[in-house]
Amino acid sequence: MRIMLKLSGEALAGEKRTGFDEQIVRRVAAQVVRLRKDGHTVGIVIGGGNFWRGRTGNEIDRDKSDQIGMLATVMNCIYAADVFRSEGLACRIMTPFVCGAFTELFSTDRAREALDAGTVVFFAGGTGHPYFSTDTGVVLRAIEIKAEAVLLAKAIDGVYDADPAKDKNAKRYDTLTIDEVIEKNLAVVDLTASVLARDNHMELRVFALQEEESIIRAVSGSFHGTIVTAS
Repeated sequence: MRIMLKLSGEALAGEKRTGFDEQIVRRVAAQVVRLRKDGHTVGIVIGGGNFWRGRTGNEIDRDKSDQIGMLATVMNCIYAADVFRSEGLACRIMTPFVCGAFTELFSTDRAREALDAGTVVFFAGGTGHPYFSTDTGVVLRAIEIKAEAVLLAKAIDGVYDADPAKDKNAKRYDTLTIDEVIEKNLAVVDLTASVLARDNHMELRVFALQEEESIIRAVSGSFHGTIVTAS
């Protein structure tokens, strides 16, 4: 199975909320090692929220804010890829813009060839354009590499009909269609990413990263979370 894994920057930071928590990244890497041994190929997108959460006011233009966020994702991928390599995984980092000798320029053909060879490919820098989130970036790259599903590792264990932190009666969905996500305005991925997933029949699996072996279980389908189908 070819999967695209989305990790939030905050998930990498753990309780510190900024920077990196090495043990969390190593636990993720250990699960990816097992997935590779089982024959799965893995692409990864990481958000940049552990370094940059965007504008807090009018002190900076949106395009500049988004550029900073893109660079935050590059830093996260450089760090995570090096931890993954120390666990025995071959890794490559691709960006949609030139980033010196730190990364290589994204190409659909090169990305697919690397994945076919068993390399874990990190897709950093989002789409390379402002006004598009890493949600859109992860769905776009998943489509381009012909992934079978996008795994969304979050701080919450699935999709709810209300914010469970504010509403004790909030209920978690086991399954949803992407049309229901759009109609109900549920916070799974942003609207652009939702429409892209719907139009390209991309399945999303939403789960809590902190749960034990959550990534492995999400791949098998026996996880505690929400499956968002394309129809």
